[in-house]
Amino acid sequence: MEKIHAAITGVQGYVPDFVLTNDELAKIVDTSDEWITSRTGIKERRVMKEGASSDMAAFAVKRLLEKRNLDPLEIDLVIVATVTPDYPFPSTANVLCDKIGMKKAWGFDLIAACSGFIYGISTAAQFIETGRYKKVIVVGVDKMTSILDYEDRTTCVIFGDGAGAVLLEPNLEGLGVMDFILRSDGAGREYLLQPGGGSLNPASHQTVENKMHFVRQEGKAVFKFAVTNMAEVSAEIMEKNNLTSEDVDWLVPHQANLRIIDATAQRMGLAKEKVMVNIQRYGNTTAGTLPLCLWDYESQLKKGDKLILSAFGGGFTWGAVYLKWAYNS
Repeated sequence: MEKIHAAITGVQGYVPDFVLTNDELAKIVDTSDEWITSRTGIKERRVMKEGASSDMAAFAVKRLLEKRNLDPLEIDLVIVATVTPDYPFPSTANVLCDKIGMKKAWGFDLIAACSGFIYGISTAAQFIETGRYKKVIVVGVDKMTSILDYEDRTTCVIFGDGAGAVLLEPNLEGLGVMDFILRSDGAGREYLLQPGGGSLNPASHQTVENKMHFVRQEGKAVFKFAVTNMAEVSAEIMEKNNLTSEDVDWLVPHQANLRIIDATAQRMGLAKEKVMVNIQRYGNTTAGTLPLCLWDYESQLKKGDKLILSAFGGGFTWGAVYLKWAYNS
């Protein structure tokens, strides 16, 4: 029997209309376009003024289904990677299924911060490989502006809002998800986290006054861990699958910092022409960065292209996925 692989057969993104530039941010917090650009590579980011993560996800998924001419009732499973769910419960996946009419699908949310999408793809692939599931949607979405302190320039300049969705289906041609390596280290939680709102620090006057519901980050520590681990896991998955830099057609890196992206590409021996970059337009949309890259570059992808998806996130979480692209646009 031929091996079933889980292949991406469609991708769609969504970003809000409102653009927040570096110059506009400089009017709010002590920073400048030069300071932000030189340290991150970000020029602007999108902000969702009204609505929730499920609304951005719904925009992306609805257009994805239209693009593939699919009925929402055909979808079996929905995985939503997010750290900004609509509610603690029910899951954003549950809300999304209701908004789109995916009434025959079940779903769940997956929390892995910026690594959420690769965790989601790896999880979804295994449902497809069992042979029981035919159509699985994985969404990476975050409304990071809902948990940002615009008096903290170490975080507010980095993040933006956005969503991306992919459809995974069985493939018997040897295309799709070929391998993945996933890692985590909970000791990293002290360097990048949202301390308030959970069972450890439930919402109270004190948690609000102390700004514990906003993202907190120790930038230098996070940068050090991210540069090392994202680059190493990307090289590791190449070595594990006997891939050279000539074999890899595209690196799809998490869009957190241009210097981290460059370091990862250098460790893999890849030219800049093989690296997907859109951080300058969207900033860090957390779980949304990788599917937004695939969406932006979809027209350049060819059937059979070898892609390495790589990410690093708070917690810490990190990993890489090796896949072969399954279609021509």
